[in-house]
Amino acid sequence: MRRAETMVHQVLYRALVSTKWLAESVRAGKLGPGLRVLDASWYSPGTREARKEYLGRHVPGASFFDIEECRNTASPYEMMLPSEAHFADYVGRLGISNQTHVVVYDGDNLGCFYAPRVWWMFRVFGHRTVSVLNGGFRNWLKEGHPVTSEPSRPEPAVFKATLDRSLLKTYEQVLENLESKRFQLVDSRSQGRYLGTEPEPDAVGLDPGHIRGSVNMPFVDFLTADGFEKSPEELRAMFEAKKVNLAQPLIATCRKGVTACHIALAAYVCGKPDVAVYDGSWSEWFRRAPPETRVSQWRREKA
Repeated sequence: MRRAETMVHQVLYRALVSTKWLAESVRAGKLGPGLRVLDASWYSPGTREARKEYLGRHVPGASFFDIEECRNTASPYEMMLPSEAHFADYVGRLGISNQTHVVVYDGDNLGCFYAPRVWWMFRVFGHRTVSVLNGGFRNWLKEGHPVTSEPSRPEPAVFKATLDRSLLKTYEQVLENLESKRFQLVDSRSQGRYLGTEPEPDAVGLDPGHIRGSVNMPFVDFLTADGFEKSPEELRAMFEAKKVNLAQPLIATCRKGVTACHIALAAYVCGKPDVAVYDGSWSEWFRRAPPETRVSQWRREKA
């Protein structure tokens, strides 16, 4: 019986790699078709310039993954997934094939912000061997690992993308879930934006608030003050404190489907690989959903 149970338990690919492991891989000359590193930094307009910073310094051999380019630019909503063909073409040009181990990091001061979105994008397009650099570029620099301004020119590769619909949720599916309640819904934004007591940053025509029935777990709480992912034990306790059952289906949401991926990553670290992300998130919900499904203190306070 025990053997059968072991067979059923899926062996999960490591979601996190350490700065020490990556530094050793760089030193040993392992970067190439089998191991690619991506800088997935993105910053609010007018703050920092991600591509410029990448050109200034990055992990040796890393390519810049431009999330503004690798998305559905025709969508009226923010940061929607690109098509299979678009994603396959984009990552293929970065030298990534279906056999590549991809390591993603970003330069955010938190230690990690956009990297989990790119980690999830690879997974939603059927790629299993992808990890986030735990501690991010912030700790890479702090620990004194090498950097370069040398642009990397990887040999293009062929990547075949196959959308895994189980890891993605649409507006219609989340709307249906309000009735069926088959999935727990967790929102990763700050408490103020979730409640509607503070505005959505840099947003035009988008009030704060949340989807009725969703639970709030701000993504910054998954990270330590030093910018590392908390331990599986700490993460499990956080889900339990919010009465989120990791044995049951779960949808993650936020404003545009980016920090929701931190919920998917934290659950994965706890051994739950099947968290689905609502790609449109609040940006789409606010504009499309019936008013009674939107909960916010915004209007009352501003009236």
